[in-house]
Amino acid sequence: MTGAAHDAELAPIREAVRALCAEFPGEYWRRVDRERAYPTGFVQALTKAGFLAALIPEEYGGSGLKMSAAAAIMEEIHAAGCNGAACHAQMYTMGTVLRHGSAEQKQKYLPGIARGELRLQAFGVTEPTSGTDTLSLRTTAVKDGNSGYVVNGQKIWTSRAEHSDLMLLLARTTPREQAKSRTDGLSVFLVDMRAVQGQGLTIRPIRTMMNHATTEVFFDNMRIPADSLVGEEGKGFRYILSGMNAERILIGSECIGDAKWFVEKASAYAKERTLFNRPIGQNQGVQFPIARCYMQMRAAELMVHEAARRYEAGEDCGEQANMAKQLAAEASWAAADMCLQTHGGFGFAEEFDIERKFRETRLYTVAPISTNLVLSYIAEHVLGLPRSY
Repeated sequence: MTGAAHDAELAPIREAVRALCAEFPGEYWRRVDRERAYPTGFVQALTKAGFLAALIPEEYGGSGLKMSAAAAIMEEIHAAGCNGAACHAQMYTMGTVLRHGSAEQKQKYLPGIARGELRLQAFGVTEPTSGTDTLSLRTTAVKDGNSGYVVNGQKIWTSRAEHSDLMLLLARTTPREQAKSRTDGLSVFLVDMRAVQGQGLTIRPIRTMMNHATTEVFFDNMRIPADSLVGEEGKGFRYILSGMNAERILIGSECIGDAKWFVEKASAYAKERTLFNRPIGQNQGVQFPIARCYMQMRAAELMVHEAARRYEAGEDCGEQANMAKQLAAEASWAAADMCLQTHGGFGFAEEFDIERKFRETRLYTVAPISTNLVLSYIAEHVLGLPRSY
């Protein structure tokens, strides 16, 4: 399919997302941000429209769309001044169940997730002591006869745990010293948090610089049934990795949307704001930073599109997905800084929405994977340089 034909195919989806986002203007997001509230109305609207079920096959009640369509949805949400971080995990976290879950698990959970009756947004991987060194995690799941597992440990930065029914949990089922390799011995579980809340599961919110609904989660002899296990025991690290490319592509799309919002906002202000009897956009000192950010955004956008194309084709896209996320995050942060600088003091005023978006987009050069880890991946796996750790 040519680029023009592909764009035409996505145009109705983009228009529909824009129309939905128009019902949630800046004042809505300022209020949610001010109150540190969950954007329930916005999430419900996206769910009702079927956008969060974009990647779930039609046989399970989803939209059965391709990655490029899902990426377009997230990009338009952010380009409209909204924020999809409150619910984007609903779109891709289910991928582990879809790819590696049993037929019973898929039938039990995916239709409910597609309808929005079940929220699968919590992703329990990162721990306080290991950070992004996933292979060093300490949370354990020990078999309790044939009835299930007993989980002990702690996770941090488990966003939206308070607003999720289900959690995808990575835990160690084989002690590290007994595992056959560094990547063996970790297992994935689909935890019904409704059944264990207050019974071994404790959730504590973490207040951060943006309204991100993130938490730390504690497991104290939490008992889960045997059918919580996703796939084969001990192979969980591979299952988690297989879903990370989708996450990186969608996060990259959000960053492209943010960058477009900042560039458009800065351009409009530079045309309207008059000083010394002429618009400030007439000055090259104002023009050039905006133009540079636009170019940076467009270049990153091409990489996001390439990563999505390879993902759809079933090709290895680890290199492209990581670079897409990294380049898009850098583009959005550069555009955010430029937009605030263009507005001067007004950029700090809540009513302009810049300071909110500024805080929100800053996250993506750190999470869900940091700059240094992306660079390490490219150095080692793409360029063949020696491992640095």
